[in-house]
Amino acid sequence: MKNERLLFCILLSLLTLLITAKNLDPSSSLCNRFCGGISIPFPFGIGPKHCYLNGWYEVVCNTTTSLSTPFLSKINRELMSIRLRKTIDSTQGVFHIKSPVTSSGCSQRDEKPLPLNLTGKGSPFFITQSNRLVSVGCDTRALVTDLESQIIGCESSCDRNKSRLGLGKICGGYRCCQAMITADRPQVIGVDLESSAGGNTTLCKVAFLTKETYSPANVIQPEQISSNGFTVIELGWFFDASVTQLAKPVGCFNLTGDDYDTSESSCVCEYSYLSGFGHSSCFCNDGYEGNPYLQGGCVDIDECEGELGQSRCGGQTCVNVPGSFRCVPKKTEKIKPVIQGLVIGLTLLFLVLGIWGLIKLVKKKRKIIRKREFFKRNGGLLLKQQLNTEEGGNVETSRIFSSKELEKATDNFNKNRVLGQGGQGTVYKGMLVDGRIVAVKRSKVLDNDKVEEFINEVHVLSQINHRNIVKLMGCCLETEVPILVYEHIPNGDLFKRLHDDSDDYTMTWEVRLRIAVEIAGALAYLHSAASTPVYHRDVKTTNILLDDKYRAKVSDFGTSRSISIDQTHLTTHVAGTFGYLDPEYFQTSLFTDKSDVYSFGIVLVELITGEKPFSVVRLEENRGLASHFIEAMKENRVLDIVDSRIKEECKPEQVLAVAKLARRCLSLKGKKRPSMREVSSDLEKIRSSLEDLEVTIEEEEEEEMPMEIKIDDSWSVDMTVPTSLFDSSPKLDARPLVPQRTWS
Repeated sequence: MKNERLLFCILLSLLTLLITAKNLDPSSSLCNRFCGGISIPFPFGIGPKHCYLNGWYEVVCNTTTSLSTPFLSKINRELMSIRLRKTIDSTQGVFHIKSPVTSSGCSQRDEKPLPLNLTGKGSPFFITQSNRLVSVGCDTRALVTDLESQIIGCESSCDRNKSRLGLGKICGGYRCCQAMITADRPQVIGVDLESSAGGNTTLCKVAFLTKETYSPANVIQPEQISSNGFTVIELGWFFDASVTQLAKPVGCFNLTGDDYDTSESSCVCEYSYLSGFGHSSCFCNDGYEGNPYLQGGCVDIDECEGELGQSRCGGQTCVNVPGSFRCVPKKTEKIKPVIQGLVIGLTLLFLVLGIWGLIKLVKKKRKIIRKREFFKRNGGLLLKQQLNTEEGGNVETSRIFSSKELEKATDNFNKNRVLGQGGQGTVYKGMLVDGRIVAVKRSKVLDNDKVEEFINEVHVLSQINHRNIVKLMGCCLETEVPILVYEHIPNGDLFKRLHDDSDDYTMTWEVRLRIAVEIAGALAYLHSAASTPVYHRDVKTTNILLDDKYRAKVSDFGTSRSISIDQTHLTTHVAGTFGYLDPEYFQTSLFTDKSDVYSFGIVLVELITGEKPFSVVRLEENRGLASHFIEAMKENRVLDIVDSRIKEECKPEQVLAVAKLARRCLSLKGKKRPSMREVSSDLEKIRSSLEDLEVTIEEEEEEEMPMEIKIDDSWSVDMTVPTSLFDSSPKLDARPLVPQRTWS
């Protein structure tokens, strides 16, 4: 008997819990969801406390009149509509309420309602930016009040000349005006109305907040608006987690916490941390409809329902999926057996693979044959023989690279590795397998009749070993055009350091004098100390590179020539760069070691003055740096043209001594110029001596000025920088590598 009573009590308790849970469900039948024809969805509600989220969302349905009217009890305003769906112009849940009109001078008594106050503990409501201040009437000024640190207002007039926009599509000042509410989620707002300065104070004028849009074409008279007594404004809401501790879990998230309800993908909630608030609003995702604030409130829309749904996919079958739909082909009978299709497919696969492998093998074989042909045509056998048989040759550092090595070093000649491009080819930065950084120059075209000369030049220059000359490390002859490999020089060229104002490295006089000594030593080595004398033929600041310690490295042997020891000159087509060209060589086409001395003299003048070899800024007769400098020497004003960047810290005695030496190098007659060995020796003395410098350096005056070299279209006058500027290495022999008609 006792057991039966205990069982009865348990069943009664379970039934009570079920009834209580049903009654506490906001979607239960005990919650009235309509009043005056307006839908009241959760979190708003009418009736018991479980029908709405909290007191702010309580709606009272006033039934004292023939038509029921919903009121929000907390703010005591008539509710016009509630919208849960996310729209283009609204990113939060919104609802509309009636708002009173402020009036003055109308047939009704003047009205100035109290400001709309949405504040209070846990208030979730705010005025949205969809609202605007509108004023209708003549000579009217309307202002929004109770906003912190903002002034919002507008003026209207019946004088078209005073209106800002006249008869436009919006109220711009004629008969009416408007101003947007730009404050971020205000909770207190009021409207003030007054007459403009000098305006008629007896005319009827109104001002109000509204979500509607007005224009001069459709605005009604202010008396009619005043008699109506209200307009509709839009409010938004968000949830404050601090006042929802007693709330139950709802559709998209739990209002008592901050976690998304990941069990549902039918709805989404937007976070808002403004002013310490928690979540903002929730919406049903595309393909769902319903109330996202209820668990399971967002229901999937069947897009395939009815004739319209089936027509979405044309001739295919429409299949509804959660939140969307998909089209699938109609079932058809299989025409061919699976095995037959599998056999045919495998056969085709093996056939394609076989053809692809054969093509790849043929291409590889052709590539090998082509490399051998290029190697032989480019004189690879001759160069290899010379490197192997040369007694004392530096075969270990001057070697023949394979194309595969250089492709790997330059990432297959990636354009991101390009250091510079010039008339003779492109220079890439590369890294060899042993970790050495190199400059790889891929030239453009090589004449067949120049192969032997090219090989000879590569062989000769590979024997040059001087700390101030860029080292040729080797070449590759397996390509259509030979590829040269040099040591990598990281700090660009001297021209940029002297003439680029944006350069951050300070070229002091001490640094410039050291660089001059290093260049002179390198040229003296080429002329008289190398196993085979070499004339550089293009000495200029763009061909002087600077390494990581800013030491000079002579580069760009594109036009250089080696000569026998008993030779005194070369007879060649005139080649060089305007501004550095020896006038005697220009007249006779006879290039001697003194022609390099003349070009070096221009480099010395550049180091002293910081000016370019040719400038249109100077007077026409002195546009060449040589004539400009010699004129200054004759007028004894060399110190006046010294580079302003070194004037304060340089030693005037050293500058004058170097200037006198440069003057000797620029003599019109090559016989009167010192040799590079003498120039190198004198510069060493100038650098190490501080006294009696004039004793060791003799000045030779010449009455004639440097001759004017006329420029035709085949000469490059502007100082464009060649490939060597971009951390690249020199061009060994331009004539064998790149046959050209002009040189720059």
